[in-house]
Amino acid sequence: MKVLGIRFCTVSDEAEQIAAFLGNGLGLPKTPMPGADAIDGFPGAVFPAGESWVEVWATGPEMPAGIMLQIVVDDADAWAENARQNGLTPQGPTDAHGERIYFLQAPGGLPVSFQSKLS
Repeated sequence: MKVLGIRFCTVSDEAEQIAAFLGNGLGLPKTPMPGADAIDGFPGAVFPAGESWVEVWATGPEMPAGIMLQIVVDDADAWAENARQNGLTPQGPTDAHGERIYFLQAPGGLPVSFQSKLS
């Protein structure tokens, strides 16, 4: 079992300002958003760093404000089994966006997911 990367996701009313801070201010490289031209307003932003990245999204009807830690792993099913053996109760799997994803809630309510690429 191996961790391949970490993703930090934030959904915020200040998303556009956060993206400008990370991209224009700090100079982090930004990935072009597919279909961004068809979206009114701020389309979101992804700042990659190898297998890791930061995602910034504006709040909306289907995007409530919050943060999420995503852990990219080599085998999500093996990680889920390990989590169960250690007394955790991961929800899932959900297959989406070419990944197998499991969800947990950390102490204090932090949403955490772990996922791996589908074969």
